Amino acid sequence: ASSFARMFVQVCLYFYCKCLWRCLKFVVRKLTGQCELQRICYNTKPGAARTMKIEASLKGSKSKRLQTSVNVHPDAIEKTIDDIMELKRINPDINPQLGVSLQACLLQIVGYRNLIAEVEKLRREPYDSENPQHEEMLLKLWKCLKPNSPLKARISKQWCEIGFQGDDPKTDFRGMGLLGLYNLVYFAEWDTEIAQQVLTDSLHPKYSNVWGYLNFNYFFFLSQLSKAEWEKKKFDKAIGYSFAIVGINITDLAYNLLVSGALKTHFYNVAPEAPTLTHFQQTFCYLMHEFHKFWIDEDPLDIMEFNRVREKFYKRILRQLQNPEMALCPHFAASESLINM
Repeated sequence: ASSFARMFVQVCLYFYCKCLWRCLKFVVRKLTGQCELQRICYNTKPGAARTMKIEASLKGSKSKRLQTSVNVHPDAIEKTIDDIMELKRINPDINPQLGVSLQACLLQIVGYRNLIAEVEKLRREPYDSENPQHEEMLLKLWKCLKPNSPLKARISKQWCEIGFQGDDPKTDFRGMGLLGLYNLVYFAEWDTEIAQQVLTDSLHPKYSNVWGYLNFNYFFFLSQLSKAEWEKKKFDKAIGYSFAIVGINITDLAYNLLVSGALKTHFYNVAPEAPTLTHFQQTFCYLMHEFHKFWIDEDPLDIMEFNRVREKFYKRILRQLQNPEMALCPHFAASESLINM
């Protein structure tokens, strides 16, 4: 009986989606004199809310021409807008703003798809120590993070000082390829002060303030702690982590947010046109900074809790991105043109 009920509900939903919904849109168009695309553009403010509705409308259209409009080349967007206006019987002279709004939305939609392809290409390209460009980027990472400590040799234990696992960092880029290196270099070069501070904190975690607390509350403190608790508190300290390895891991987190579509909310709000690799790298900087604060707040017992903390952080970012008005890092330069609109 329960399986029959589920099947009945599914049939009803299918009928609603395929028939009733289209009938409802037809009635609304007759009553308002506007197609769904017009209603979205005129009644929804620019940003993720509008672009995501336009994207869903085009993909859900019964017209193949409208469905494929979200996959066109950027150079073909203007022609695609003309085709949409013609197909929907919309006079561009009477509705000049509609074409502008649709163009902005399509630039974001197509740009997001192209960004995924660009990021995926970097992720699949392995680090090659025989490639001078790859080696130059790796050395730039060291110079940005440790400007006062010259690297003594290309193969060196010094790499552990910025959070690599061994004396040759190339082995650590296997998971994310060049994408991990690109992100780390961008963070170190363009957000240098914060990157250096995060690195310092990851290497030298701050001890708990138990000694300062004792100075003011010595007798009260002792009276409240058992011997076992005192021994634990005496050695309690924040747990550090490997900066570079965590950076590659956060690159993986950002990559998953991108390919899943979760970052559409953010990019459609901060990029007035097509989101670019720079937008992605600035988002990585934000995620690195926020994860660092989150790690300290979580105060894990040891580094073995990294996956738990990372998963909790990932879910928090996902919840934030469910808000159509969310912009993870509106203070970055990539957002200035939108703020000034």
